[in-house]
Parts: sequence; structure tokens; C-alpha cells
Amino acid sequence: MANPMPSLPPTTPISLRTVQMAGLLVDVYGLAELAPTVIRVSCLWLHHPRTRSKGDMADVAARFVAAWNSASSSRTPGREKRGLIALVHDQRNHGSRLVDKKANGSWREGNPMHAVDMFAIVQGMVADQRVLLDLVEAYLFHDANGKRKIDQHLALGVSLGGHSVWQLMFADPRVTAGVVVIGCPDFMNLLSDRARLSRLSTYSEQDDGASFLGSRDFPPSLVETCKKLDPKAIFFGTSAVPETKTTGTADEGARQIFRDRLRGKKFLLCSGADDKLVPYSRCSEPFLQWFKQAAATWAEEGVSVDDRVYQGVGHSFSTDMVADAVQFVLDVVGSADQGLPITGGEEQRASKI
Repeated sequence: MANPMPSLPPTTPISLRTVQMAGLLVDVYGLAELAPTVIRVSCLWLHHPRTRSKGDMADVAARFVAAWNSASSSRTPGREKRGLIALVHDQRNHGSRLVDKKANGSWREGNPMHAVDMFAIVQGMVADQRVLLDLVEAYLFHDANGKRKIDQHLALGVSLGGHSVWQLMFADPRVTAGVVVIGCPDFMNLLSDRARLSRLSTYSEQDDGASFLGSRDFPPSLVETCKKLDPKAIFFGTSAVPETKTTGTADEGARQIFRDRLRGKKFLLCSGADDKLVPYSRCSEPFLQWFKQAAATWAEEGVSVDDRVYQGVGHSFSTDMVADAVQFVLDVVGSADQGLPITGGEEQRASKI
């Protein structure tokens, strides 16, 4: 698979420190640049694409941290107390954790276990991420005696990493903002479409691929796992997404999912209109149309969904996407201290969603 990461002009150099956390090698960008005044830290977790590694996220990590450091110098007095760091580790079976290169390939690339292998990496990334959320403060600031706290987590993922950010946003309340770049919230639909294009014998045009789910290429246990962990399947299982949102008791379950899993969260979704690997109109848009309408209908749950489709862009993290993602992160991190006093002392949030 071609590298979807952007090639951009050099940005301000940012420090890199690799830290062993829970048996994982985590690259931490911006630690040395945290000013002595910083007592609150935001973590931007980066999830890299399939067949790539944590090193491919280096430029993106530095770009986000440099943008925050530049912007924070002119912020409201007292906001110098917040810092931003970016963190990235290798997905399972990638980079320093590679076990079997073939398992990262697709059906067309000779991997008959493509659906299972890819979902396993996504699911594993979410599990690893949640462990790191538990422990990152202890690893980075164990000598701070509680004077420096990590109190905000954001995530950005590209391609395979976008799939894992989607699932992470549903899995952990501590991650309050996510940027999904050329990722998909509907794994069953995405892999069904890929099976169609790959001309698998388990995909039948006669039933529009319905029998593919539960076949040897997408086993029943994988279907059940998707229902527990993947966004569209959490709401609708193997059923089609309704074209228009209806009212009634069926919606109460969906609203409860919003309340329990997504309340107050912010999404920036960046998709290429010409993406053939993760086609927006076929694989993401059916669920996203419902998802955006639900977020608007249940506005009191505070779920923000900014869905952007970039014309002329394929399966890549384009320069316009990068610019929009940087601004989104600056806005989210910049709003983290609303309701906090700007002076020292025991600072607590005045309100919390």
C-alpha cells in the first residue's frame, strides 16, 4: 500500500524522546519544550496507517506541537500553563512489533485472513491505547509530585489508524476529540466492498454481499466482535443504516449510546472524494449521514461532527487536511481551560461535561 502520509515543507524542529511504556516504545514529541509554567498537559495520540510505522508520523507530530507552542505564546494570560505533546507507538505487527509481514496484506496481496488480521490490529491498537492512557502521566511526570497533570486526550489516525480512532472514541471517555483521516466507521461495509472488488468467491452479487458476513472470509465471530466494538455495528449490527432518522423506542437505545459513549466529544472527519481504498460515498457516508443527523437531533449530548470531503483527493492525508486538522487541534486544546482560573493554586474545572 502506498504511503498516504503527506510530504510537507519542514516545520520547526521539535524534541523527540522515546520512552518505554507498558512494554511499548512510545515516541514523545515536545516534552523538552514544555515551559516550567506548564501544569496541565494535553496529549495528542497518533495512529499510523497500515504497513507503516511510528516514524511515519514524525513530521505530523512535530507540526502539531510547533503550532500549539507558537499559538500559546500569544494566548490569554494564564494559558501558558497548558502544554501539548504528541505521542505515537507502533501498531501491532508493525514497525518494532512486526511478527508476520504477510498478515498486514490484503486478500489481493495473498492474505486469506485479511479481514480478521486487520480488525485484530485495530482492536489491539485500542486496547494498547487504553493501557497507555492509564499510565502515561506516571511514566512522563513521576518526578513532578502531582504538580504537572495530563488532563486532556485527543487522537488522530490515518487510514488503518483512522479506523482505530473511530473505535477508540466509542471505547474510552477520556479521549474527548478525534481526527479521523481517510478512516471508516463501518468495518463490515468496508471489507464487504473490498471483497466485492477482490472478486472473492464468498461475495455474491445476487444478495449484494449479505452472505459474505459470516462466511470463511468474514467469520461469524468477527461479525459478533464488530457489533461490540465498531461504530456502525454498535448501533445497527448487520442491518442497513436507515436512510432517514425515525422517532420512537428504537431511537432510545441509540440515544443512550450517544449519552454513554460519546457525550461532549468532538469529531473531525477528513475523507478524499476520490479515495478508492476507503471509498467515502459507498462505505462511510451511509452511516455518517445518520450519525450527523443524530448528533444534531440530540444536541444536548454535545457531540460535534465536522465531516469534510476533499475533492480531487484520493487515499492520502492531503495538505488541506493537515491544515484543517492542525486548526481543529488548536481549537480543542485552546478550549480545554475554559472555566479554570488563570492564576495558580488548586485549579479545578468549574464545570465538566
